[in-house]
Amino acid sequence: MIYGVSLSLVLALLWWVLSGYDKIVLLSFGAASVIITLFLVSRMRIIDRETAPFLRLGTLIPYYTWLGGEIAKANVGVVKAALKPEIDITPRLVRVPVDAESDLSRCVFANSITLTPGTVTVEIEDDAFLVHAIDASFTAPEGFAEMNAKAARATDGGGS
Repeated sequence: MIYGVSLSLVLALLWWVLSGYDKIVLLSFGAASVIITLFLVSRMRIIDRETAPFLRLGTLIPYYTWLGGEIAKANVGVVKAALKPEIDITPRLVRVPVDAESDLSRCVFANSITLTPGTVTVEIEDDAFLVHAIDASFTAPEGFAEMNAKAARATDGGGS
């Protein structure tokens, strides 16, 4: 129930802000589109925390702030590697263990790896991700473990 209410409020607010309309007729069209969307989503039985993750903003915003810092640090590492006169990189594929309770947590973790410069999630398996890194310095297991734990806490409220 709470996910349906939060989804409807966010959809209505998003429609109103993006449309810029304040006339009652047009607002009623917006309300109708939100109701139709909610009807379709409930018929598909997909109203859950992954459809409406807005209730997790309190944990997701600090995570994405932390991730922004990690992205900045990785950018510096990639720029240093790119600006060296000699090419001194050792690309590699590593298997990163995943300890996630939900698909949302796995998705956030995989996307966080890909967003970080120098690494790309190549393949997703049940218990691990295959990650390509442009240099061995980007493959520290403790860095992936920290990101995994923070993504799990941000999305599932727990994790290791």
